[in-house]
Amino acid sequence: MGAYQFKAIDGTGKAHSGMVEAASAPAARQSLRAKGLTPIKLVACTPPTATGSAVRARNPRSPGLSAAALTLVTRQMATLLGSGLRIEDALATISSGQPSKVAAILLSVRATVLEGRSLSVAMASYPRAFSEYYRASVQAGEQSGKLAGVMAHLASHVEHRSRNRQSVQLALLYPLLLGFVSLSIIIMLMTFVVPDIVKVFRDRGADLPLLTRALIGLSDAIRSYGLAALVALGLLTLLGARLLQNPQWRLRLHARLARVNLVRRMNAAQCAGTLATLLQSQVPLVDALTAATDVVSNLHLRASLQAATDKVRQGMSLHRALSEASTFPPMVIAMVASGEASGQLGRALDHAAAEQQRDLDAWVKAMVALVEPAILVIMGGLVMAMVLAILLPIVSLNGLANG
Repeated sequence: MGAYQFKAIDGTGKAHSGMVEAASAPAARQSLRAKGLTPIKLVACTPPTATGSAVRARNPRSPGLSAAALTLVTRQMATLLGSGLRIEDALATISSGQPSKVAAILLSVRATVLEGRSLSVAMASYPRAFSEYYRASVQAGEQSGKLAGVMAHLASHVEHRSRNRQSVQLALLYPLLLGFVSLSIIIMLMTFVVPDIVKVFRDRGADLPLLTRALIGLSDAIRSYGLAALVALGLLTLLGARLLQNPQWRLRLHARLARVNLVRRMNAAQCAGTLATLLQSQVPLVDALTAATDVVSNLHLRASLQAATDKVRQGMSLHRALSEASTFPPMVIAMVASGEASGQLGRALDHAAAEQQRDLDAWVKAMVALVEPAILVIMGGLVMAMVLAILLPIVSLNGLANG
């Protein structure tokens, strides 16, 4: 089966649009005519199964899903799979009530599932819609036969992450806008206003204060080299992005970032939360640890966790393997050891992940709360320095005139 996006009109001339599933384009047109619709435009969103069984290559430019859409789809999938519906039927049911973009992705995934592939493999065709963490969790649920439970926990995780991201974005919107507008005004003043004022001082041959001379030098530099500096910054950004595409350079960068305590705690919270979700869904430890390792974004820490996974597979306890990997904070490792001793590893990891996430959320909120006053202080200081640089020569000239 393939998915087709259509535009059609009914007998009264009213326009209709949406998605339709069919084995081929002629079959899709026939299906529309059977519903009393005359097709005007028909676009294939997925290749029909008759054209081949190869899974489409992962395309980084593939369409994505908004956080709200992903949250809704995940929650509905968890509900339908929990009620015993098959994956392909659940996807068809969910797609019927979605916008055309979301429906096209879901029907494309369904078409791949109908070819006999797993849900995680089908989702791999849309890396922008379903993240690596998402797909790894789904794969672990499929391998353990606990997909419905994993989807339920995954839905809660997606909802929590979406809510936190939205809160941070809203909190940062005003400070960033304030900083951008203030910086733009300062650059315009330095480029067009300050030179005219400074010209008056230069014509009088006054001995200018250090602050004024610094302002003049900065203004001249912006006018002379501002455009070149912007171009150089853009080229450096492109060069950095190009270097990061190289696995060796990216691994070096991640190794340096792994030394930062905040980065380690963020990755530990994500890994521990994923591992807790999978273990509470009755996924075997080694499979859950493999999936949780795949969701760690830092490549250096991921390699350490992969080594720890191999040790667990060979029979070593989880807390000892994590301790030797030196990737988790001591508090998390202590809670893992306690969970292994009590036979409640999933619950212990859940508590550890929640504790780490609370600390991270508190840190983020504190940093966000400091951004606005910091921008106000910095911009206010720049404006005050500019005003003083202009007023000091005026005061000096007035003093000379009165003397």
